[in-house]
Amino acid sequence: MNGLKETFLSRFFKMESASGILLMFSAVLAVVLANTPLETYYDLLIDTPVEIRIGTFEIAKPLLLWINDGLMAIFFFLVGLELKRELIEGELSDKKNIILPAVGATGGMLIPALIYVYFNIDNELALNGWAIPAATDIAFALGILTLLGSRVPISIKIFLTSLAIFDDVGAIIIIAIFYTDNISLTALIIVAAICVPILFILNKRNNESKSLYMLIGLVMWVAMLKSGVHATLAGVILAIFIPLKSKRKENHSPLKSMESDLHTVVAFFVLPIFAFANAGISFSGLSSEQLLHSVPLGIALGLFIGKQIGVFGFCWIAIKLNMTSIPKGMSWTTLYGTAALCGVGFTMSLFIGSLAFEESNINMFFDERLGIIIGSLASGIVGYLILRASLPAGSKEN
Repeated sequence: MNGLKETFLSRFFKMESASGILLMFSAVLAVVLANTPLETYYDLLIDTPVEIRIGTFEIAKPLLLWINDGLMAIFFFLVGLELKRELIEGELSDKKNIILPAVGATGGMLIPALIYVYFNIDNELALNGWAIPAATDIAFALGILTLLGSRVPISIKIFLTSLAIFDDVGAIIIIAIFYTDNISLTALIIVAAICVPILFILNKRNNESKSLYMLIGLVMWVAMLKSGVHATLAGVILAIFIPLKSKRKENHSPLKSMESDLHTVVAFFVLPIFAFANAGISFSGLSSEQLLHSVPLGIALGLFIGKQIGVFGFCWIAIKLNMTSIPKGMSWTTLYGTAALCGVGFTMSLFIGSLAFEESNINMFFDERLGIIIGSLASGIVGYLILRASLPAGSKEN
């Protein structure tokens, strides 16, 4: 019996869609708990105070913020590693492969944000959430894509992954510029004058000690946390200095090794825990006024309508202007279906939403998570149906 269980679990975790399925399960579980008598225990769990104190130095936050500030720093570290590898020797190292996903990502961030602003232009506090529908959740989107199996050409996967990488870069820039406040110059000096120079020296000397990089990264994370600049950005900065190639071991890459080690941790631990902690929406007493509030409405329409118009529209213009060409194995219909999938903003949208509202102590009667779930769900269903109808049943990856 145990052998059968181990075989099933090992097969599940090897599935491409497994992380997306687990992410969805975590989100659904959170929603279920938030709408049953167990809601009290769910709230107590995510609001549990966690404190680290050394002398007069302390970091005291509820568990939810430890997850959003701490675990998500690991996620952004992985994003940084993937971006560096892709730019140096991956698909994005070829300029021809950059244009279309970069243009699509630009439109996919701009149009959803404009739709949100249109609905919230008269509400100064609500405008804080303008970046929420600009995000794309690559784990969920690829999870939906893999449900179509071998019918999906590799060009669609590459396009969607590349677009999501540019989207993540955009999110990193947005967080760094627009979601930081009460800047502490002392803490930033520690990062700029101590941590970054040490990381630079380690990189130039091709130091491959994972523990040393992690130690400097931890110090930098604490300094960023105290600086007012969002702490998750420490993960991106750290990733920049991880060596891609080893000068000591032939055919060894410290960066790829770390990326491989972290991929499973992020996919099956970090993101599901984040989803569980942030997706617990209570529908008790939900009214039409709350449902149609400008914030969730702007988010839902931004993700569902804005992503389709932004990604597909900008790509269409770029192709018609001969700036680039449609990838081999893709058609206009499959490009549109992929654009619809980009409206699945779940994880990153929830994260930006927490920065815009929850962590800013803005207490309003709307719940931005409602718009995120509705917009992401609609985008996932429509994208899947379009691709299922447009991809030939017998096509293979090429």
